[in-house]
Amino acid sequence: MPTQRQRHTKSRRNKRRSHHALKVLGLTKCLKCGRPIKAHLVCRNCGTYCGREVIDVLKKLTKREQKKRKKELQEQEEQAKTEKPLDAAELSK
Repeated sequence: MPTQRQRHTKSRRNKRRSHHALKVLGLTKCLKCGRPIKAHLVCRNCGTYCGREVIDVLKKLTKREQKKRKKELQEQEEQAKTEKPLDAAELSK
């Protein structure tokens, strides 16, 4: 039966695991509805990417759901427009 080789130290093990930590997600706000989304991805709420509509979100909904969803999207757009953009002074806090 083979014998065990050299045992690795705790520091060697920890050095190897140093890259296993969780990283902060790079979230941005959607230009149309203002919801947080991952960078460089289509917004699942309104279906836009870089300010243009890529996916028709309302297509698969019934008429009643479409009216409700349109109203929600309009309210979200209005809220996103009224919020003032972040400046460097606020971000540094």
